[in-house]
Amino acid sequence: MDLNHYRFRGGWRLAAPPAAVYAALQDVPGYPLWWPEIRSVRQFGPDDGEVVVRALLPYRLVIALAAVRRDPSAGVLEVAMRGDLVGWSRWTVEADGAGTRVRFEEDARPGRPLLRRLALPLHPVFRANHAVMMYRGRRGLAAHLAAPHDRAVTSGDSPNRPAG
Repeated sequence: MDLNHYRFRGGWRLAAPPAAVYAALQDVPGYPLWWPEIRSVRQFGPDDGEVVVRALLPYRLVIALAAVRRDPSAGVLEVAMRGDLVGWSRWTVEADGAGTRVRFEEDARPGRPLLRRLALPLHPVFRANHAVMMYRGRRGLAAHLAAPHDRAVTSGDSPNRPAG
């Protein structure tokens, strides 16, 4: 068993239509609005950027993302990751009755030597940290999707960026 190799799989059920869920997941710059562990997002271009992630453990991950697949008809969003994590991450969004089922898949390895060295003693802690992050992400997205989004944008403020 390679303790430096992480395969995460999970599913969320949300009481929102698939198109709304897909749109929220596609809007990576908007993640900090609803996902507490996504501390910041910096876009480099339409298909790439960088996220800073910090969950319960006292470290932050800086991960460069590059779009690999964006397919609304199949409900798939996939990115390649490099930096503190190297690998790929994918969302698959599909109708589930009156709501939506979201499948999350990730295959990654630590990109930093320190994280690789800590893999053996902290492997269960890293996995638990990820589980908490995903739990809070589901809760945040559900609340975000349930909130009214018809607020008018005034004075040039972006709805995805705090003013100031």
